[in-house]
Amino acid sequence: MAGLYIHIPYCKKACHYCDFHFSQSLKQMDLMVETLCKELLMQSDYLGKEVVHSVYFGGGTPSLLNHEQLKKIMRIIQLEYDLSSNPEITLEANPDDLNAEKLGSFKNLGINRLSIGIQSFHDKNLSWMNRQHTGQEAIDSFFLARQAGFENISIDLIYAVPAENHDLWEADLKQAMLLHPEHISSYCLTIEPKTAFGKWLERGKLEVADEDFAAEQFEMLIDYLRPYGYEAYEISNFCQPGYESKHNSNYWRHEKYLGIGPSAHSFNGKIRQYNVANNGQYLRSIADDVIPAEVVWLSEEDQINEYILTSLRTKWGCNLEYLKENFDVNLLVEHRDYLNRLSLQDYLYQEGHHLILTDSGKLLADKIASDLFVRSEE
Repeated sequence: MAGLYIHIPYCKKACHYCDFHFSQSLKQMDLMVETLCKELLMQSDYLGKEVVHSVYFGGGTPSLLNHEQLKKIMRIIQLEYDLSSNPEITLEANPDDLNAEKLGSFKNLGINRLSIGIQSFHDKNLSWMNRQHTGQEAIDSFFLARQAGFENISIDLIYAVPAENHDLWEADLKQAMLLHPEHISSYCLTIEPKTAFGKWLERGKLEVADEDFAAEQFEMLIDYLRPYGYEAYEISNFCQPGYESKHNSNYWRHEKYLGIGPSAHSFNGKIRQYNVANNGQYLRSIADDVIPAEVVWLSEEDQINEYILTSLRTKWGCNLEYLKENFDVNLLVEHRDYLNRLSLQDYLYQEGHHLILTDSGKLLADKIASDLFVRSEE
């Protein structure tokens, strides 16, 4: 189940928490689209002609693309890649970009899944994050998407925003359930060094939520969504039955994917490829017929540890037989005592050949994965 990711490196505003690659100057968007199309041609063999089951337009802000720009990219994908008969085609969108005409255009071009970056329904929080839209615009954009015929909508929410209590987070969850999207991606607010929030924190101008506060809101998230039929199929992702993101599931299940555009990442099983995170360098390099990417060959140790890290985040868990058959690694033998302790503490359980984290274990997912990593003898 190979996937295709297209990075659209433009935003109208810089959100204070965001450390993804983008530019606020939209002057070269037409040239960027032409260059993305050229890279799609240049990289058409990367996936080994495997069938592509998912296409994901991320960013940045892909909803800034106009009809003709998106049409050019879609045409190249349809001509040069072996799309499945019913591919999942997702486009990330900001509420303030969505209107009936644009949504109709997306639908007509084959986009069948929207990921709307709502983050919060509260204007005070949105302003603090430097978001472009209001809470009401977020609600309106969702219903406009429904009216345009979108039956698979995901929304993004951010938790652990500093506050005296959990009232605003609970209100966000209540509003989300009134919309009842097919999918919710919810992320803990993380302060990255090069962001506006990172600089504020360095200067002592930002107070962040502590780990206990964040953990309480994560537990609220799980407990609140479960009665409405949402399943936590990955630590930060929840869906109605049958609405798991095919594209994101590729990442967590170690499937192949190709990333197109500046800062995009690719993975073909044994190699990771990282495009340069600079629009000018990217444009010049592709013009010279050179993919501006760093290529990293993954050692067997890297492959094992990446699999443990990503699989433990999912509802499917870490497949012990996969590790034994492909890498001759037996976690049950090598970490018997540690796994028994985790089981007794209700952090992890075994189901068939899979190790699966409990809700409590998910709070410690990175630590548990790290403890299970294979490490070369020094």
